[in-house]
Amino acid sequence: MDARSDRNAIPLAVDLDGTLIATDLLWEGLFILLKKNPLYIFLVPFWAAGGPARLKQAIAQRIDIDPASLPYRETLLCRLRTEHAEGRKIVLATGTPRKFADAIASHLGIFDRVLATDGLANLTSGRKRASLIAAYGDGGFDYAGNSRHDLQVFDAARNAIVVAPDRHAARWQAAHGAETMPVPKPNLRTIVKMLRVHQWLKNSLIAVPMVLSHEYFNTDMIWQCLLALVSFSAVASAIYILNDFFDLALDRKHLTKRNRPFASGALSIPFGLGAIAVLLAIGVGTGLFLSLEFLAVLGGYMIVTTAYSLSFKRMLLVDVLTLAGLYTIRVLAGAAATGVDVSFWLLAFSIFFFLSLALVKRFVELRTTAIPPGERIAGRGYRTEDQEIVAQAGMASAFSSALVLALYMDSVAVRELYPHPWLIWPLAPIVLYLTMRVWILARRDEMHDDPVVFIIRDWRSQIVVLIGAVMLVLGGW
Repeated sequence: MDARSDRNAIPLAVDLDGTLIATDLLWEGLFILLKKNPLYIFLVPFWAAGGPARLKQAIAQRIDIDPASLPYRETLLCRLRTEHAEGRKIVLATGTPRKFADAIASHLGIFDRVLATDGLANLTSGRKRASLIAAYGDGGFDYAGNSRHDLQVFDAARNAIVVAPDRHAARWQAAHGAETMPVPKPNLRTIVKMLRVHQWLKNSLIAVPMVLSHEYFNTDMIWQCLLALVSFSAVASAIYILNDFFDLALDRKHLTKRNRPFASGALSIPFGLGAIAVLLAIGVGTGLFLSLEFLAVLGGYMIVTTAYSLSFKRMLLVDVLTLAGLYTIRVLAGAAATGVDVSFWLLAFSIFFFLSLALVKRFVELRTTAIPPGERIAGRGYRTEDQEIVAQAGMASAFSSALVLALYMDSVAVRELYPHPWLIWPLAPIVLYLTMRVWILARRDEMHDDPVVFIIRDWRSQIVVLIGAVMLVLGGW
């Protein structure tokens, strides 16, 4: 018998979570469940008190997963397909509930047998080892795993394949010289993507009340704005991570969002939960150095963004109105942090301007998502036939923002604040240029899915914004 025949005579058992897929279905299932109904959060502790298997089964009974969207370890999956084609028996041995394991096995079509958690018997560690020994004998199988829960199974296997090992599995692999399939480690770029650092530039809106009150050199206000910026950026990143957890399945079907750290499996959900705790501590802790009014605005921002992630983003028009409101909340936060009053004009301009940009986001989604007429975009309240009304509403909002700005320039407030009010008149055409260009490029399918990010990165927009800023300063000099 040659080496290949000898190998094929021994079945290869494969773990699922963290090994075959770069995620953990218990955590994913929990967030799918909470997205379905947030009130389940009150039942989770009772299920968990009954043991891991009880928690897994309770979640599995209430949700379904999409096996096609999961982040598989392609190197391992390719090997399994090859060995299955050569006649080797492949066994899926996992602590995941049978409902999920069977769905994945059916989708892949390479497993001859599935061993999974049934009832209250959690098939991990010692139980998995006992099941495999009962089926194939001690040393009668090879096993691919990744974590400390697999160490007992490694010891009972003829050969071990350590895939994407945690520190416990890595130590075992080094001590036994077992085969390993490492994966790229998360780096600083991965963390930056998780935090969405580029989105922090949106929080520069916090400085708008200070700038419009001409307090450019007020060191106390500058310091307050910086603290507010840190606070909002930390909280915003925490909410972005939470939003990623709820949108894992949707992100994996998106052309670019599937590369996000949690959707791709580059970072684990437990790591993200730890990051959320740290970020919220930084955000709230920094906010404590500012006024109670700022903390109230920050709390409102957290509530609204969480509601947006759980529900509002799937509601027709409510989603874009919420996004516009969230931008305006940043302006209110700057006013609360510095003690500067916010005018009606500024709030009116912010609502219309940012509503236009929010509608661009939905318009681009409608243009780039292939869906049949009459069906909604996954996770949204819009249909293909809504493109024109969304575009019309967006352009109307853009012109409304310019109109508000033009009316403001002819108000008594401007004549009192600006010695040379005629210098700020170019702001109205600048706003029209920015918004109209965004809409034209969106119709040409040349727009980033986030217009704010586009404006930040586009050199033409940068020049126009700089000109506007210079005119604003000169007008008030």
